[in-house]
Amino acid sequence: WDSLDARPLPAWFDEAKFGVFIHWGVFSVPSFGSEWFWWYWQKEKRAPYVKFMEANYPPGFSYEDFGPLFTAEFFDPNQWADVLKASGAKYVVLTSKHHEGFTLWGSKYSWNWNAVEVGPKRDLVAELATSVRKRTDLHFGLYHSLFEWFNPLFLEDATNVFKTRKFPISKSLPELYEIVTKYQPEIIWSDGNGNAPDTYWNSTGFLAWLYNDSPVRDTVVTNDRWGVGSICTHGGFYTCSDRYNPGHLLRHKWENCMTIDKRSWGYRRNAQLDDYLTIEDLVKQLVETVSCGGNLLMNIGPTHDGRIAVIFEERLRQMGAWLKVNGEAIYGTKPWRAQNDTVTPEVWYTFSPKEDKVNAIFLNWPLSGTLELGEPQAKLGETQVELVGYKELLKWVALGEKGIVIALPQLTPKQLPCQWGWTLQLTGIN
Repeated sequence: WDSLDARPLPAWFDEAKFGVFIHWGVFSVPSFGSEWFWWYWQKEKRAPYVKFMEANYPPGFSYEDFGPLFTAEFFDPNQWADVLKASGAKYVVLTSKHHEGFTLWGSKYSWNWNAVEVGPKRDLVAELATSVRKRTDLHFGLYHSLFEWFNPLFLEDATNVFKTRKFPISKSLPELYEIVTKYQPEIIWSDGNGNAPDTYWNSTGFLAWLYNDSPVRDTVVTNDRWGVGSICTHGGFYTCSDRYNPGHLLRHKWENCMTIDKRSWGYRRNAQLDDYLTIEDLVKQLVETVSCGGNLLMNIGPTHDGRIAVIFEERLRQMGAWLKVNGEAIYGTKPWRAQNDTVTPEVWYTFSPKEDKVNAIFLNWPLSGTLELGEPQAKLGETQVELVGYKELLKWVALGEKGIVIALPQLTPKQLPCQWGWTLQLTGIN
């Protein structure tokens, strides 16, 4: 691990700041409760899942019977690519295989439980990879679950307290080599250690090949989910936990992976409007995350027939509209010496090294028309303050070591550069 952890993270990942996660698979067919449907229904026997199956499916209906119903007839990879581009995201991570074991490509290691042989009869990974690369400048990444809940080989290894390694040798590792060689993803987003150590998975062996000999060795980035004990300590960027947002600067590059639907990563047919984060919530997540040195990976769950639900499309396009105005305070920035303001809440800072500008992103437009910032120290005759998307320089008063008060322009709602958070750019400050 010492050697692997010493590999510098390819620069593109830190500069990108914002990606879109896509959770799609057989769990999109019941689209009820969670993408953990199979586990909650069959293993934990949770009442809502058991009742849902009893009420809607014949006796003896198995999870495998959902496979042929995963049809993807409306899946248009070009349309998906266009929505991803419009979101302002710089990378996308598709679930190539979740814990259910169903691969979205025709894996030769997943016999009769893959999208080419069952359901869509299409290589969904290949189609999306091709469209993303042809129509956008997004980096294409793949999520892959190490373990599978009900795979007999995995269960046998688990019974043997992972002293045997039938499952990783015959299934998990061959799949990883297969997706890297075949699709050349620039992110491998590993997940699901199955309570087994990295030695069981031979994670270091795989990563050594990935970083040294694979076709993506120079550009690929990986996360930290490579076996028990590796999360937040080993690998490329740290994820630490789902929806991780520490609110302070971390020394190591990290990512906040989170969902627009507060309750689930996969699509839920019975989700209510209130279950979805608003664009204000999402902009806040992005700004807080980037200020503290992280990337935001924002998840959507498509339907079994291959649609990005309209609410997800709207959120993605809203984020893109916000980034069109404020992107210079996000992309390619570095954390500043202060992450958020000490005087006014909901103000977050980033630093643009090329322009030598401090960006102050404020989420609430003050009623007074003036914004007091405690962190930046202004210099008479040198400091300039601009509102991104507004032409004229702003007036300000220095408060010495106590910061600066900025007079915001009096604008009607239609004149505002955007609707959900605004950026002040400060040059020539201490």
